[in-house]
Amino acid sequence: MTTAMILTVSDTRDLVADKSGQYLASTLEAHGITVSDRQVVIDDIVDIQSQFLQFEQQSPDLIITNGGTGIAQRDVTIPALTPLLPTIVEGFGETFRQLSYDEIGTRALASRALAGFNQRNQLVYCLPGSTNACQTAMEELILPEFEHLVFERHK
Repeated sequence: MTTAMILTVSDTRDLVADKSGQYLASTLEAHGITVSDRQVVIDDIVDIQSQFLQFEQQSPDLIITNGGTGIAQRDVTIPALTPLLPTIVEGFGETFRQLSYDEIGTRALASRALAGFNQRNQLVYCLPGSTNACQTAMEELILPEFEHLVFERHK
C-alpha cells in the first residue's frame, strides 16, 4: 500500500480553506493511496523544513507539498527543501513548466516546481499552490509516473 503526506505552504490558508491540499488528498485516495497526514505551515523556511522532516520520519512513500514555489520573496518552499533533496528529478520540473506553458502561457516561467528524492529515498513533489496546477501535475505527471520513479530509485 502506498502512503502519502501533504504539506501546504501558505500564509493565508488553513486546513479548511486549503482547496489544493484537499484536492491532492482526495485524488490520491481515489487512486488507492493512503494519505496519512496533511498539514499547513506558513511561508517560513524553518517551519517548512521542520514539518517536512517530521513527515520524513514517518516513512511515507510520497511527500507532496503545494505552495511557495513561485518567485515572490515570500515563496521559500524551494530554498527550504532543495537542501533536503539530494536527488532532483529534473524532467519533472521541466515537463511541468511545459504543460503549464500550454495552459497559462508565459506565466509558467515563474514556477519552480520540482520533484526529487530525500535522504530516505522518499519521492517528493513540490507543486504550486494553485489547484489547477496541482491537477495538471497529478493527472499528467504524478499518477502516471510515480510508481516507476520509485521502482527505479530502489533498484
